[in-house]
Order: sequence, then structure tokens, then C-alpha cells
Amino acid sequence: MGSICLKAQLGVRYDPKIQSTRNLQYWRPKGNLFVGDCMPFSKNGAYSFYWLLDSAHHASLKGLGGHQWALSTTNDLKNWKQEPVVLGIDEEWEKSICTGSIVFYMNRYYAFYATRLVNKEGQVNEQLSYAISPDGVHFEKQKPNPFYTSAPGYSKRDFRDPKVFVDEKTGEFHLFVSSWQENPILRHAGGALVHLTSKDLKDWKVLDPVLTGQSSVPECPDYFLWNGWYYLIYGDNGDTYYVKSRSPYGPWEEPRYQTINESWINVVKTAEFKNNRRIAAGWIPSRDQNKDNGGERFGGNAIFRELLQETDGTLSAKFPAEMIPETGPEVQLKMVADLYATASGQNLSIKATNGVGAAHLEAVPQNCRITMEIVPNGPVDEYGLYLRSNDHAEAGYKLNFSPNSQTVSLGNTMIKAVAGLNKPINVDIIVKDDIIDISIDRKRCIVNRTPEQKGELLWFYAKHGEVNFKSVKVYPLKEEDQ
Repeated sequence: MGSICLKAQLGVRYDPKIQSTRNLQYWRPKGNLFVGDCMPFSKNGAYSFYWLLDSAHHASLKGLGGHQWALSTTNDLKNWKQEPVVLGIDEEWEKSICTGSIVFYMNRYYAFYATRLVNKEGQVNEQLSYAISPDGVHFEKQKPNPFYTSAPGYSKRDFRDPKVFVDEKTGEFHLFVSSWQENPILRHAGGALVHLTSKDLKDWKVLDPVLTGQSSVPECPDYFLWNGWYYLIYGDNGDTYYVKSRSPYGPWEEPRYQTINESWINVVKTAEFKNNRRIAAGWIPSRDQNKDNGGERFGGNAIFRELLQETDGTLSAKFPAEMIPETGPEVQLKMVADLYATASGQNLSIKATNGVGAAHLEAVPQNCRITMEIVPNGPVDEYGLYLRSNDHAEAGYKLNFSPNSQTVSLGNTMIKAVAGLNKPINVDIIVKDDIIDISIDRKRCIVNRTPEQKGELLWFYAKHGEVNFKSVKVYPLKEEDQ
């Protein structure tokens, strides 16, 4: 009984009973709490969404985080079960139960994670811990705790985010651990993933790093095999990247484009789902001062992507169909052709060879889904939309497609290497509360946190070319229990 009281005192209070059990796309827990780093896992068709419970944008316990592991589970991506905290802060020295990963082996679940602590000299260290569970919900921390302090030649301050997997043939546990080399050849490129192995979880061998030369600590790695391709995912300065290989540990290949590198999604990790699908999870950061130009703050809303695999192993991404928010009937809005534009029903044509042409819709719902096909007719400098805008598009959030530079920008964020913008594309837009999320041709996505602008106009524009906007449809989102 005493340990239960101690846990309640040391860890943030979290009540799973008041949390939504509906669609978790764009979800944030009630109680002035936030979703932090995500660690999805799957087994027997069930998708287990482990995530860091954040209460103060990483400021808890004197800025060390005070994070704990929470868990949400689903069998269909629509209906969810919310569990109590599965890995909590139980001891005074545990300043944060940091990011990690889960593996199922020999009828038991193993959760590996880093524990952030302050040593006797007052320095912050990160050390490795693990816990075991019979069901993936009720975990027991193992002794010694932590079980591994640091690897020779690597930072003690930055030694976290273990990604675990087991070699089924040998029974050997493998960990990829985020760290920094103490003496890299290039001083600014010491970020590395340490490779540890053990058969008994007591004696650990340090192998050659699986990744080196990064400009920051390559945080929160993920690693999986999918249809003959090995993928290594890692964070660099807040963004998420991946490399691919036909062999388990490289040599790694850079993909044609970095589909999971969306600046306003942090810590993208993945888990398999039914029918050989792969669902990625991450979190949308909060903005400082809740301003459009405020920087990232730790913790925010959950966000999910479905990954697709191209023939050369390159990954693309789309909205998971089950997680697109429910909508009401389509609203009928009149298209106003303002400049170098002609409109007919749900179709719009802008011919602006000498400058910029524009048209707009009025009375667009604040929370809505917008779909359309955009068809450039020949060369064009740029085209796009202004979302949540006002008269003359003086405010709002600019969605810009640039065929020549192969970029798509949404407000103050951008994705690169977006091919095919000079051809017809299908665009799916979700505008919900302070989030705008966009799927481009079911291959690339871009999201942004957009708290300030509330205009009811949707503007269309094209510059130095002809662009047709076809089958423009607007649906209000249904209210959900969030």
C-alpha cells in the first residue's frame, strides 16, 4: 500500500477513465496533459500506442521531464482502450522514465527505456533500465536498476532511447542507443547509435555503432524489416529521418525523399498492423505562447500516418483511412471568381499567365475536411490555397505548391523533394482546432500547428500559369469526445 502512495506522490496523476476512447488522430489527454514521445508496438493484430505522459512541456522535476509511460490500445484504429500508467516514477532518484521500446520474447514483454537521474556530483546522466510484463500492461522493473550506465567512448549525459529487438535464432537481445561519441573525427558530427548485445541481459557487448556522423544525438531510433528492406529511423535536431538497406546493419542508402521528415511531427516511430500495413505515430509540438510563430514546446497532440513502400524501398505516407475524422454532409458554398478565374459548380479554372489569379469560398467551417483535385495545365510558377483566411487573403495560412522547387509549404513549415507537382494531384485537408493536416496524392503529408488565424474564407490562387481546381468539396467535422 505504501508503494502505491509513493507512486502517486512522485508521478503525475493521470486518469485513463476520463480519456477519449474514440479516434486518437490529433488527440491530447484531458487534465492539462500532453502526448510526448511515442513508442508504438503491435502483436496479434492489436496496435499498442505507448507514449510519454507530459504535464509541463518537459519542465517537471527541474526540467528533467518527469515523464512516465502511458498506453492506449486498439484493434481497428477507431476504438481505443486507455490504460493506467504502465511505467511510472516510483523512486525519488527517477527524474524521468524516458523514451524506449518494447519487444515480445518467450511469452513476456520487455520494455527497455532510459532513466534520467542526477549523480552524486550533481551531473545529469541517462542510464538504461528495463521492465518485464506478462501482458504488456503491468510491468515490473528489473534489478539492478539501471542495469547499464554507459558505453566506453560515449557520452554519459546523452545515453538514451534504446531500441530493442531479439534475434530469434540466437536469443540475443540487441539495443540501439542514442548517444554522442566523445572523440569524433569531426567535432560537430559525433551523433551515433551505440549497438549493444546480450544473451542474459546482464553482460553486454559493445559492437560497432550502427550509425555515426550525425550533427546531433540521433534520438529515438526505430528499426524494422519490411518486405526485404531494413529501415533505421532516427531524429536529428528535432526532425525525423530514415535510411534503408537490404542488410541488417547497412550499408545504408539514402531514400529518394524523406517522407517522415515533417518538422511539426516529432519522434516518428512505427509498428506493423493487420494485412502487412505499417502505422507510424508521433506528436505535434505545442507552440510557445500559443502563437503562430512560437517555437516548439515539448508535448502536444498525437498524430498517425500510414506508411507505404515503393519498389525501391522508399517510403511514402498517407492518412490512415480509419483515422480520418468523421464529417457531416457536404456544405454547398458558392465559388467567387475574383481575378483571371472562371468557376462552375465545384470546379475552378485560373489562367494567370501574366501574374496571379484568384478565387475564393466564403463561410467555410472552422473545423472541416476539404478535398479536391488540382490539375496544372502546362508550366506554372506556383499555386495553392489560403486556409482560414479573410478578405483579400490578408491573413490565414498559405498552402503553397511549387513544381519547380518540388516543395510544399504550409504557413511556416515546408516539406521537400515532392515530385509530380506539375501533374494532377489529389489533396485532402483536415482543419481541426489549431491543427492543419494535409495529404498530397496519398504519398506525402504536411502538418502545422496554427493557433491564431480564424478566418472563414478559403482562397485559391495560381501564378504564371493555368491551374484547374476540380471537385472542390467541404465537409464540417463532427464533434468528437476528446
